[in-house]
Amino acid sequence: MTTFKLVATSAMGLEGIVADEVKALGYETTTENGKVYFEGDERAIARANIWLRVADRVKIVVAQFPVKTFDQLFEKTKAIQWEMFLPVDAAFPVQGKSVKSTLFSVPDCQAIVKKAIVERLKLAYKRIGFLDESGATYKLEISILKDIATITLDTSGAGLHKRGYRQEQGEAPLKETLAAALVKVSKWNPDRPFVDPFCGSGTIAIEAAMIGQNIAPGYNRDFHSEAWSWMPKAVWDDVRNEAEELANYDQELQIIGSDIDPKMIQVAEQNAFEAGFGDLITFKQMQASDFTTTLTDGVMIGNPPYGERIGEIEEVEQVIIDLGNLMRNYPTWSVYMLSSMENFEELYGKRTTKKRKLFNGFIRTDLYQFWGKRS
Repeated sequence: MTTFKLVATSAMGLEGIVADEVKALGYETTTENGKVYFEGDERAIARANIWLRVADRVKIVVAQFPVKTFDQLFEKTKAIQWEMFLPVDAAFPVQGKSVKSTLFSVPDCQAIVKKAIVERLKLAYKRIGFLDESGATYKLEISILKDIATITLDTSGAGLHKRGYRQEQGEAPLKETLAAALVKVSKWNPDRPFVDPFCGSGTIAIEAAMIGQNIAPGYNRDFHSEAWSWMPKAVWDDVRNEAEELANYDQELQIIGSDIDPKMIQVAEQNAFEAGFGDLITFKQMQASDFTTTLTDGVMIGNPPYGERIGEIEEVEQVIIDLGNLMRNYPTWSVYMLSSMENFEELYGKRTTKKRKLFNGFIRTDLYQFWGKRS
């Protein structure tokens, strides 16, 4: 087994949660903006892809070096032992980005890195002419920040948020990774009731169910690195078998999702069925202010409408006012709401216990946390 420098990328504000997930897998971490670094072997690559709920991707850090000229970029890239990573028939698209660096032309950087790797592979495999790139995909990225170049190899393929269960979605769906993060922040456990009163396509409720039954989010999907010549199939089989053994399918759950839109309830039910929770999550068509329960110590997590369109602000404000009035009747419940409304606390009628800045895509939001009193 080879030890790699790995990086789990994440949305801004979620690095701490991703780091906790990586540590829970048994690896030491260091954290930067949007990145959690750790070291591990082929098994670590498989485990991270299958188990990380909040990370966007898992990448191998192939090399890092200072660079100020295109000649330096070419020669230092060519000096990397690419034959250790890429077989002769590898398909290796190169993406790029450059921030505050002398080499600011991203297309030129991509082309030079590609050319350098081709030259290295032709020498290593004693080939003349073109490489056909007919084999498995090895997606590379050249990233230059303040004249420091980092070349990474993406082990995931499609983003880790693509669990495979979401057949349909609403107009502004939460990424599965962000939905999982909201559940993680709440410290919810399956002994407590769980409600999402703005459930949309059901993502938050489904992610809660996956966490509640300890189901690995990547168990039922494929990853680019599964097709790589040097990643043993036995490693993936072993990690999936481990995930199957750790899943607690008998864990009872009290999870309810509701939405005012009956079409979204149908979508949520379909997605829950695809995820294997058709009988475990209850979805109801109703407005949030109609919620009622005799249960205590519950957790409510939601992503209410943002009121981005003209004329919607007043409607959204009223929804938040009504929610605040409602939840005063349930003082033992903890409430977590993701909103772009800067006056959320004023509308809700209560100061937050804690507030956390997060990004829903490119929308700046806050997670408003109102912790309940234990009964």
